[in-house]
Amino acid sequence: MAIATIFFIAAVVRAIFGFGDALVAMPLLSLLLEPRVATPLFALVSLTATTAIALSSWHSLDFRAVWRLLLGAAVGVPLGTWLLTTAPTDWVLTGLGVFTASFGLYRLLQPQVPPWHGHAAWALPFGLLAGLLAGAYNTGGPPIVLYGSLRSWPPERFRATLQGYFWPVNMLTVANHGLHGLWTPQVWQLYRLALPVVAIATVIGSLIHHRLSAQRFERWLFGALIGLGVLLIF
Repeated sequence: MAIATIFFIAAVVRAIFGFGDALVAMPLLSLLLEPRVATPLFALVSLTATTAIALSSWHSLDFRAVWRLLLGAAVGVPLGTWLLTTAPTDWVLTGLGVFTASFGLYRLLQPQVPPWHGHAAWALPFGLLAGLLAGAYNTGGPPIVLYGSLRSWPPERFRATLQGYFWPVNMLTVANHGLHGLWTPQVWQLYRLALPVVAIATVIGSLIHHRLSAQRFERWLFGALIGLGVLLIF
């Protein structure tokens, strides 16, 4: 029941914003399950939710932004892995957390800031930073969320484009877990039990998402960025 509740809340958050399920689920799952079970289980559940949201909103996906973000991430992941093994990089995560929380607070206090219209190629360095953080910390989402927020994407494009980025990343993660023998019978059993809960939560979260006005979505998003930044710092 506890595991089902965790996945329900995480899936609702993912369906509303397009991100955040890992920050909700992984710390709590780690209290109940061994990492060798919690990590591949969450990856499977997250991939399922990502696929469902992407299929239902693919018409709003910004494909040009996605391929640039993924190209940058492809370079950043090996760099992050190299940094993890050669240099202390905690300050990177702390710095990103401070910036993310500060940006969210600033936008809450100054909601009328005009959108940033920088060249589309700026997606490359944001993707690079996302890949670097994914390779070093398995926390690659914040730069992608920041990029979409800076661009002031409409809610549907924001959520859909994030899924377009996360889907191939999640697919590679799940495949890698399988290659390393992490798809155990326990993982599959818990995954099957989680599926109905995640399906219901995704529908509920999507209904909430579609009922939110652009202004309210932005306020909720900036509040989520503050929470995300605080979690990155601590």
